[in-house]
Amino acid sequence: QVQLVESGGGLVQAGGSLRLSCAASGIFFSINTMTWYRQAPGNQRELVAGVSGGGVTNYADSVKGRFTIYRNNAKNTVDLQMNDLKPEDTAVYYCKMNVRRTEYRLFTDYWGQGTQVTVSS
Repeated sequence: QVQLVESGGGLVQAGGSLRLSCAASGIFFSINTMTWYRQAPGNQRELVAGVSGGGVTNYADSVKGRFTIYRNNAKNTVDLQMNDLKPEDTAVYYCKMNVRRTEYRLFTDYWGQGTQVTVSS
């Protein structure tokens, strides 16, 4: 089984920074895309940032220039560096990885349990 464990959430004042980390564990063959999502109360889950297996990144317009996604293939981790945080960034942040468990299987999405980020004004 593949498990994703997130860390790094917390409470920060507006203008501050946080770095989230997500690590994959278990037995698997390869990981394609790694993505961060967030969900604020009453809102749908939205994509924040993603990085492909080839290292191509994409960001939501609301976080461009403030957030950076980092991928470490050797450690099977994906980090999200968040700078200049705003109260509207408050949400539960989830990582998702598109994983192939063996070379004969299709890719499957796995999700982390979520980590709370709260930005005070």
